[in-house]
Amino acid sequence: MSQDKNSLAHTTWNCKYHIVFAPKYRRQAIYGKIKQDIGVILRQLCERKGVEIIEATACVNHIHMLVSIPPKISVSSFVGYLKGKSSLMIFDRHSNLKYRYGNRKFWCTGYYVDTVGRNKKAIQEYIRNQIQDDIVAEQLSLLEYTDPFTGEEVRKSKRKK
Repeated sequence: MSQDKNSLAHTTWNCKYHIVFAPKYRRQAIYGKIKQDIGVILRQLCERKGVEIIEATACVNHIHMLVSIPPKISVSSFVGYLKGKSSLMIFDRHSNLKYRYGNRKFWCTGYYVDTVGRNKKAIQEYIRNQIQDDIVAEQLSLLEYTDPFTGEEVRKSKRKK
């Protein structure tokens, strides 16, 4: 049996998904003080549902996640749970946001999801390098880049010449 597969009593499964979602109006509110809290909240909610975060990053105006979701949970119900509960938790921790984002809705209505299949390493690499691509494209400073899921500083990769 491969290490990529999980198993229950009578089921073997390998369900990995690339999920992308954004804050309402694509505002860059996931940076600054609440970026770390959003990472903690998303990790906590994934643990509650038994979902493994394989790779995740918070870009300037959206979040990429590569997750392994058990087959007993549908992708749409998981994303609805993740966005709904995290929105409530964000507004509980940061009550000043309710004036900017009325009626406790932090995330956009839609999301992007794709099955990973055998492309797990390519998608992991894509998510890992997403912030570096944003840094090069928008020439932002490195001082504000810390990974909300690990708390580590993101280092600039070598640019191709």
